[in-house]
Amino acid sequence: MNLMIEMSMYPLQDEFIAPIKGFIERLNSDTRFDVVTTPTSTRIVGEHFALMQFIADETHRAYQQVGQAIFVCKFLNADAMSTQQNNSKS
Repeated sequence: MNLMIEMSMYPLQDEFIAPIKGFIERLNSDTRFDVVTTPTSTRIVGEHFALMQFIADETHRAYQQVGQAIFVCKFLNADAMSTQQNNSKS
């Protein structure tokens, strides 16, 4: 099953741009996942369990680097989204 995670990172520190950019760069570094970044969030699509482990590792790393941050996430079944889009085209 493929999962889509839409997430935003809010580091709780004065210098917040660099940690956000670093986090997004790390998300883009793994070729197993499709990553699209917008001004307000990043969408990552990939195999459910691999993506969840990757996000767990990267949020852990972010907390080690910045101390405290808020992550706002939405989790969607990407396979169901594809099915719904195909059905609406019929």
